[in-house]
Amino acid sequence: MLTEKVVDHIVNWLKDYAHNAKVNGFVVGISGGIDSAVTSTLCAKTGLDLLCIEMPIHQASSHVTRAQEHIEQLKKRFSNVSDARVDLTPVFEEFKTEISLDGDQATVDMALANTRARLRMTTLYYYAGLQGRLVAGTGNKVEDFGVGFYTKYGDGGVDLSPIADLMKSEVYEIGDYLKVPESIMKAAPSDGLFGDARSDEDQIGASYPELEWAMKMKDEGKTAENFSGRQKEVFNIFMSYNTRNQHKMIPIPVCEIPKNLR
Repeated sequence: MLTEKVVDHIVNWLKDYAHNAKVNGFVVGISGGIDSAVTSTLCAKTGLDLLCIEMPIHQASSHVTRAQEHIEQLKKRFSNVSDARVDLTPVFEEFKTEISLDGDQATVDMALANTRARLRMTTLYYYAGLQGRLVAGTGNKVEDFGVGFYTKYGDGGVDLSPIADLMKSEVYEIGDYLKVPESIMKAAPSDGLFGDARSDEDQIGASYPELEWAMKMKDEGKTAENFSGRQKEVFNIFMSYNTRNQHKMIPIPVCEIPKNLR
């Protein structure tokens, strides 16, 4: 990958989009992970105003530390960067008092995890509306179009996606070029939606390099029958996520009314 040229391309794309949309800049949620670090740095490089928002909800301390380190580094490097911290833990806890928590515990936990992401999306759009800015998404290609590993109308609720055509390995390559803090470069990827330090690999059952491989194999028309052992296991994991998360990757179905019924 021509890293420097890719960075310039994304930065120019962001500037052009913001100019055409007649907005003042961008808002990015900072999680302490590589995707939000790269996205926010790319937005900062446009020279347009960037608001980085940290939104902890019972967050693991390691995530909080990395997020704060990145924000401080970004503010020192770019004069157009400001930040805000919105502790959503009380909001989340109050929400839980008003809903039913009955049912299978794993199902409840997943629903609450997605609720965290949607509370953050609401916060990002509040500030974006307040300041006339766009919400920049932080999803990469494997998450957004491979396994659908994001929350619909949560971290998937954005105005534009600067890194959604980059594989996770390419995001790391750009992160290294952009001088993202070493602590973030070395940290295991995690969505941070469960209040602990569990990684994406813990949840999915496969690493991002493995998922990238499986995504490539699918694009080449391969099936599980072409593989054995760990490769077959990884391919099946990828296809399981890809199949059941298609509703995130395709446009919302619209029931079209036949002309003869109008």
